[in-house]
Amino acid sequence: MRADVNERDAMIRRHLPLARHCARRYHRGQEPLEDLEQVASLALIRAVDGFDGGRGTAFSSYAVPCMVGAIKRHFRDSGWAIHVPRDLKDLALRLERLANDASLPPTAAELANLAGVSAEAVVEAREVYRLMLADSLDRPRAGADEGDSLSVLDSLGEEDAGIDRACNSATLDAMLSELDDRDQLLVTLYYRRGQTQAQIGERLGYSQMHVSRLLRRAVDRLKLSVAA
Repeated sequence: MRADVNERDAMIRRHLPLARHCARRYHRGQEPLEDLEQVASLALIRAVDGFDGGRGTAFSSYAVPCMVGAIKRHFRDSGWAIHVPRDLKDLALRLERLANDASLPPTAAELANLAGVSAEAVVEAREVYRLMLADSLDRPRAGADEGDSLSVLDSLGEEDAGIDRACNSATLDAMLSELDDRDQLLVTLYYRRGQTQAQIGERLGYSQMHVSRLLRRAVDRLKLSVAA
């Protein structure tokens, strides 16, 4: 049992760089990076506990969607289009409740009196409340010419095809520590820098056949590391 716990902890530590990479990839605005790293790290722990190595799937292929999904849910559940100070957010919600309870739409001065704050604070808080929900992506683009049917969604970029490559690269970085210095260099030259086995052999003084054997053994060790 103790060995299982140690293996679990080692697997979590080995893939924490991957969790931090995913957090940085989705970091935006004023959302604290530390919060996203915590969300991704907790998702990593759940992925380790739920991973079934018997299915023949690489752990990274299972863990990355878990971490990315957790980060996206974090943004969704935050509910506000932008990050605002907590006290201003609370005031905005309180003013909205007061306005809804009034028989007639109150003025800023009336709301300020009810809430015990300045009229300037009321104006700022009510402006913030408008940002609680993001604009619809289906609305027409700002400044669009008459007859232009393109929406905001049409102007957004497509999904970045490099995300998976970046995550795979981060996974490789996390696993390379399992290899000795020589094998780390071999894997980096071959898979990262695109050098041929002959070029690597010439650089290190090995035959192409020997480089091939060393690479094969290094890859086998990495596979065992992923399955652990």
